[in-house]
Amino acid sequence: MDNKIEKHFIEFIQSEMQQDLAHDLNHVLRVVKTAKTLCASEGAKLEVVLPAAYLHDCFSFPKNHPDRAKSSKIAGDKALEFLASIDYPAKYFEAIHHAIVAHSFSAKIKPETLEAQIVQDADRLDALGAIGVARCIQVSSSLGVGLYDAEDPFSQNRELNDRQFTIDHFYTKLFKLKDTMNTQSAIVEAEKRTVFMKEYLTQLGAEI
Repeated sequence: MDNKIEKHFIEFIQSEMQQDLAHDLNHVLRVVKTAKTLCASEGAKLEVVLPAAYLHDCFSFPKNHPDRAKSSKIAGDKALEFLASIDYPAKYFEAIHHAIVAHSFSAKIKPETLEAQIVQDADRLDALGAIGVARCIQVSSSLGVGLYDAEDPFSQNRELNDRQFTIDHFYTKLFKLKDTMNTQSAIVEAEKRTVFMKEYLTQLGAEI
């Protein structure tokens, strides 16, 4: 794809994204890189995957906002307006919109195309591994959430509560992501990243 078009995408998201530490330009660039890799290995249409990956977070409510689940629909609408403004081929619009809307975990929309599956996989892979650990801590810190419960850090004798303890989020959501991957390439990568995160908790436990 033309590098000039990718430059347009980057300029747009830099001006439009309501960035937080875990959903910044670097997050988008990592998702794009992963999506390109998955696209090549799975044989998907880059013309759909690339703009959807770049623009998937062009609008996002904060994590604790009551309308969080509507973010991806608003982002999809906003992305199509932008793509129309740069004369991107309209024949890809419906597929791009679906890929953006379906990427969201909170929207609970099943990705119906290979391209949408790839964008969802790429975004969810960025919540795993070393980056996933760092992003989880960034989001939790911004919401004033503590790292762990000193009395029971791994919730052996209490209810999980990721609104109070960051480590709990590993169990309530992050460790489950590997089972939501759509493509074979993403399944393999998610498993590797999840193993790393479990090793991180083992080390954390030893240090505590």
